[in-house]
Amino acid sequence: MTTGVRRRMGVEERRQQLIGVALDLFSHRSPDDVSIDEIAAAAGISRPLVYHYFPGKLSLYEAALRRAAEELAGRFEEPREGPLGERLLRVMGRFLSFVDEHGPGFSALMRGGPAVSAGGPCARETVSTTTALIDSVRQAAYDQILAHLGVTEPPARLELVVRSWISLAESTALLWLDGRRIPRGELERQLVHDFAALTAVSAAYDEEMAELLRGILAQEPADGPFAELITRLAALAP
Repeated sequence: MTTGVRRRMGVEERRQQLIGVALDLFSHRSPDDVSIDEIAAAAGISRPLVYHYFPGKLSLYEAALRRAAEELAGRFEEPREGPLGERLLRVMGRFLSFVDEHGPGFSALMRGGPAVSAGGPCARETVSTTTALIDSVRQAAYDQILAHLGVTEPPARLELVVRSWISLAESTALLWLDGRRIPRGELERQLVHDFAALTAVSAAYDEEMAELLRGILAQEPADGPFAELITRLAALAP
């Protein structure tokens, strides 16, 4: 007969395990309603050991949201090679993949966590931290899109387009999580088309944006997502 021996985790490995467990629990319920005992049980360790790695539940909650924010921001990183439409399509593929695989964690991050709406003491302490994390994700996405456009000092209309599109992607993803009634692949393309549409509307009002759009379209292949949008819109004309 052999006896199983539980492997002893290193300090950082254990911290990461606890963060993952906490993110799952905090995504579904208010942190005020999740006890340290539950976190310890889910991680398979004792309550005192949780406090050995984190001074309290608040610090663990913030660490869990920080992990979600860092991973989500990383989904917007993309080599600046090839047509813009295809690059954005790959970015949206990774973005919605994160949303699909980590729905509760994404919701907790973007909605400020269940505790924020609950109004408990934990909520009041985490509002500023959560807001900063959300802003960091949005800024990372914004910086990446500008880099893909080759713009370092965006004009006001371009900033409006990019930031509006990022907000649209967030809200679309949150709505999609409720039932996933649209195939993910279709939604990825639709979000890329949304970017093109927002840019086109802005270009209709501003010559600088029009010049930017002409440069983008000049690099797009006939079978790319931007060309596909033009074809679909043309088919709607009487």
